[in-house]
Amino acid sequence: MAQRKRFDWILLVILMSYFMILLDNSIIFTGTVKIAHDLALNQATLSWVSSAYSLTFGGFLLLGGRAGDLFGRRRVFQLGLIIFGLGSLLVGLAVNAPMIIAARAFQGIGSAILAPTTLAILMDTYEGAERVKAIAYYGAMAGIGASVSLVIGGVFASLLTWRVGFFMNVPISIWMFYLAVKHLQLDHGQGGRLDWWGTLSSLVGMSALVYSIIGNQARLLALIVAVISLAGFIYQERRTAQPIMPLRLFVDRERIGAYIGRFLYLGAMMGFWFITPQLMQNQLGFSALMAGVAFFPLTIVNFIVALQVARLTAKWGNGGLLVAGIALTAVGMLWLSGCTSSVGYWWGIAAPMVVIGIGQGFSLSPFTAAGVAHTQGTDAGAASGVVNVMHQIGGSVGLSILVTTQDLFGGHVEGFQHAILVGAGLLLVALVAAVVLIVPGERQSK
Repeated sequence: MAQRKRFDWILLVILMSYFMILLDNSIIFTGTVKIAHDLALNQATLSWVSSAYSLTFGGFLLLGGRAGDLFGRRRVFQLGLIIFGLGSLLVGLAVNAPMIIAARAFQGIGSAILAPTTLAILMDTYEGAERVKAIAYYGAMAGIGASVSLVIGGVFASLLTWRVGFFMNVPISIWMFYLAVKHLQLDHGQGGRLDWWGTLSSLVGMSALVYSIIGNQARLLALIVAVISLAGFIYQERRTAQPIMPLRLFVDRERIGAYIGRFLYLGAMMGFWFITPQLMQNQLGFSALMAGVAFFPLTIVNFIVALQVARLTAKWGNGGLLVAGIALTAVGMLWLSGCTSSVGYWWGIAAPMVVIGIGQGFSLSPFTAAGVAHTQGTDAGAASGVVNVMHQIGGSVGLSILVTTQDLFGGHVEGFQHAILVGAGLLLVALVAAVVLIVPGERQSK
């Protein structure tokens, strides 16, 4: 009975911390119009409210993942909660552009610590069937949380104020801090010195890479800086005794397939989450609140499917479930690409969302499991960091590609259709990665 209680509380800490990060992103998605109005931001300045967060989130992820390995999961997790909670408070109190942009950048550092550390805590805490179940819930939260957060963000934007969502993070962070002290085991990590050259080169390289995707000026220069810095980072990781991203993580076939597949899958899904609410509001006349509620078909199906993932993994294997999930998501996206104003919401959006929801429920947990497969405890944080890097960078790249595609075709229904088709193409490449790398890699390990 005591074991059951321990399982529940630790899993609650992990999932609630992850949900805070997802909610934070969705509030920005649905609250941009209100934020711009309240703080008198122009479009270029408004874009930095999201970009500043993405830069620090992407830039500090590898450091955040490795720090838990070296200095202990609980203390690093608690540091992440403090930074994230304080950043949320400052965003909610923001009165001008510099304040909200700086606060969002600070908040991104907290997210970069929390995201990989929560997954590493999961890997440390659970084994066997319990780990499969915990990863299933964690992966499901990535999809369900993103969808539910759109609804919550729509409620705040339409009925209350965008500030409420950020203020909410403060008591939640305090509660998570208390639960961490009470229920997470205090560990001191493996010790050793942090690889400062690797940290600096990865921070510059990842931040420059994100900027080259989402920035407004000097994007080519940023890409050049990113390539040079990341090449230097890889060289440093080869020669140092305590790398923040051990290159041995990339010798496993299953993990490589998971990193590639997650990058492509999240690219397609982030674009889907971003442009579909716009279609509903601009072409179907939905309010921000109704556009969020309209994601319920996906959310409900995703939740039901997620509860079956542990059982289905035991029956079909992680790779088999992942292949089915990616294929179903691609089918749903292809169906969605036929949506027009005349087809309407129920057949053009809701029905495809059901298929996408099933596919998403089948995919995200196996992607997570494959991304940390066969890792030793000393590398759990670093592996979790790479999983989250692929999630974050893949989402940024895919969102940029789909939005650019949409704009090339006028940004209306035709633009939406072509963008979703490109998303389906990314999913098909992810399917190839799963079939060629993940499934054979899983078989070899047995």
